[in-house]
Amino acid sequence: MVKRQRGDKPHRTRADYERGLPDYHDPTAGFGGAAPTYSALTLRAVLAAFGLVFAVGAAWIGFANAFPLLGWAMVVIALIALVDLAWVLYRKWRGEPG
Repeated sequence: MVKRQRGDKPHRTRADYERGLPDYHDPTAGFGGAAPTYSALTLRAVLAAFGLVFAVGAAWIGFANAFPLLGWAMVVIALIALVDLAWVLYRKWRGEPG
């Protein structure tokens, strides 16, 4: 018997995540004989970290040079990059390939 939770969605094990979730992000994957796609989590983590460092630096420069609008805009972007980085690292910790 298959264990169900959250509205008839199957419970995924750590082994499922380690194998990867085919067609997870691309609903059109598999058409025309294309192989299933997998997320590039390491690339996303590197880009999110770069965005976070850049946004924090730009915010600091904006506030230091009396450009508060630029500073606050970069603070918002830095927070978005931080949340994205945390989510990507959580997915990697969970065992997803990429």
